[in-house]
Amino acid sequence: QVQLVESGGGLVQAGGSLRLSCAASGGTFSTYCMGWFRQAPGKEREFVSAITWSGSTTYYSDSVKGRFTISRDNAKNTVYLQMNSLKPEDTAIYYCAARRAFSAATRGREEKYDSWGQGTQVTVSS
Repeated sequence: QVQLVESGGGLVQAGGSLRLSCAASGGTFSTYCMGWFRQAPGKEREFVSAITWSGSTTYYSDSVKGRFTISRDNAKNTVYLQMNSLKPEDTAIYYCAARRAFSAATRGREEKYDSWGQGTQVTVSS
């Protein structure tokens, strides 16, 4: 299975931006679809975004649509999450995840993802 390491989290004021990165190793990155999830304190982990193998198709939760952009660079084995217009409610630990088989219907289902990173903290102050 591929190993994943997130980076780029931090503290930012509301309205600011951050770009998260997730570096993959130990597998053929281009054969994995990638997802971002997040878990806020006291809440369950939730789907944020996903991108297919070549990056041709992307998906977003309603709460981040229009503010976040997922992308990938298969040459660098990295997936990114550009987060703009951040809100305090975006505060969470952000995780990237990988899966080989993909269907749009299950893009938000955690159990369908094979590998997970350790997470990176994003804190948005008001």
